[in-house]
Amino acid sequence: MDALPRRARSHAAALAVALLVAALAPGAGKAHAFPDHSEPRVGHTVDGTPPQVRIWFDGEIEPLFSTMRVENAQKAQVDRRDARVDPADTTVLEVSLPSLPAGPYMVFWSVVARDGHRTEGSFPFEIR
Repeated sequence: MDALPRRARSHAAALAVALLVAALAPGAGKAHAFPDHSEPRVGHTVDGTPPQVRIWFDGEIEPLFSTMRVENAQKAQVDRRDARVDPADTTVLEVSLPSLPAGPYMVFWSVVARDGHRTEGSFPFEIR
């Protein structure tokens, strides 16, 4: 009866070692593109409408499969619907903004890294 728990512990230990080796393998952290910083910055209040929202990623992203939109508090899309990867810097995703009223806004983004892995997220900012 004691063999089953011992076997289960052995499998769990082997799995933990395999996960640790995979996490420490060269390039393991480069499987996805993650945001490095943005303008406007995450959660910040800005004076007046910024001309665009830009997100810098820690790796190159695929233009055909990367999107971004900006919504107001009523969940209406308010950007100019021209989201694009900057051709001069393929780590930057951007979208233009028209003049917007004061209030809270939410940025939603989804990117595909050059290796095919998708990441997505969102962040708020506010216009004063």
